[in-house]
Amino acid sequence: MLHSAKGQFIAVLILLVILAGTGLWYAARSKERDLPADYGSSATARPGTETALAAGSPAPAKKTLNELVEKYSGLGLTDVHNHDASGPYESMTGVWQQLGVKRVVLFGDVSEPSAIQTDAVAWEAYQTHPEQIIPFFSGFDLHSPSSLDTVRANLEKGFMGLGEIAAASTHSPVVSRVLWKADHPMDGYLPQIYALCAEYKAPILLHIDPPSGWPVEKLEEAMLAYPETAFIFGHINAYNSPQAIEALMEKHPNLYADFFAGFTVFNPESSNKLEDFLPLIRRFPDRVLLSTDSGYGLSNGEIAAIEAMYRVLELVEDPALVKKLAHDNFDTLISRAPATRTQLEELNSKGIGPAAGKTLTKLEAGKLLADNK
Repeated sequence: MLHSAKGQFIAVLILLVILAGTGLWYAARSKERDLPADYGSSATARPGTETALAAGSPAPAKKTLNELVEKYSGLGLTDVHNHDASGPYESMTGVWQQLGVKRVVLFGDVSEPSAIQTDAVAWEAYQTHPEQIIPFFSGFDLHSPSSLDTVRANLEKGFMGLGEIAAASTHSPVVSRVLWKADHPMDGYLPQIYALCAEYKAPILLHIDPPSGWPVEKLEEAMLAYPETAFIFGHINAYNSPQAIEALMEKHPNLYADFFAGFTVFNPESSNKLEDFLPLIRRFPDRVLLSTDSGYGLSNGEIAAIEAMYRVLELVEDPALVKKLAHDNFDTLISRAPATRTQLEELNSKGIGPAAGKTLTKLEAGKLLADNK
C-alpha cells in the first residue's frame, strides 16, 4: 500500500507539472496574439513593452491590439506626452509607425540639469523626423532669471511647447526629487514663463502631484492670471477622480487634460475604469489629449499604453469625437503658434520664405527648415 500511494503521488505530481507548463504556454500565446506580427524583430524589439490585457476583463469580448490598430491606425494617433528622448527613441520609431502613432510630443528628463541634454535629443529627433516628432523642453532652472532667456530662445528656435515641467511634486518617487522642481505652480519664475507661453502661443505641460489641494489651488491661480496660456495638466487622471477633473475644466477653459489611458486601464492602483471618464470626455470633447507617458508605472510599458489609447477610441464610438481625441485637439492647439522671427529669418536666408501673402505657422516653418537643413 505504501509503494502504491507513493506511485500515485508521483503520477499526480507529473500531471500537475504538465498542466502548469501548458498553462504557461497558453498564457504566452495569448499575449503573443496581442502583439504586432513582427514584434521582437530587430526593428521593433524593446524590453518590457509587450502588451497585456486589463486584469479581470473578459478577453474574448475585447479586440486585440492588432485589431484596434487595424481599425484606427489610419487616423494617425498623436501621443502628447512621451519621455523617450531620455532613452534610445530610435528604437521606438518603427513601433510607432507600426502601431499607427503618427506623431509624438517628445521630451526627456523633467526639470533637472540632465534635461538640457534630453532637450537636445528631442530637437535632433525633430530635425530628423519632422513629420513624426513635436519637440518640447524642460531643461531650465525655474528659480533662476536665466530660465526666461532659455525659454524665449528655445521657443524662438522652434520648440513647440514646454514640458514636462515639475510644477509641484511630493508623492512621485522620481519627480519629487528633481533639482529644478517648483514648490507650486506659481513658484519661482513660472508666472513670467506662463506669460512667454502666451506670447508664443506655446502650451505648457505641467506635472502636479498630488492632483488636489494646495498645488491645484495654485494652478487655478495661474490659469486665472494667464487666461491666454494653454495649460496641459499632465496625466490628470492618475490618482484623480472624473468629478474633480470635470469641476476643474468647467471653471478654466484654458485647461487641457493629458489623459494617460494606460494608468486607468493597466495600473492596479487606479480606482477608476475608462467608462468612468466617458461623461467627462463627452462634455469637454475639444480639450482632452491622449498620451502614453512612455508607459510609466506599467509592467508592460509603452505598447500597453498605446493599446490603452486605442481602447479610449473604441469606447467613445462617435467618429467625430474619435477623430478629435486621436489628433484634432492637439493639432488645433499646436497650430495656433505663428512662425517666429528667428524661423522666418532663417527661411529667408535659405531663399525658401513663404509664398506672397501666406502666413506660416511655427509647425509649417519648422518642417520647411528641417526639410532644407
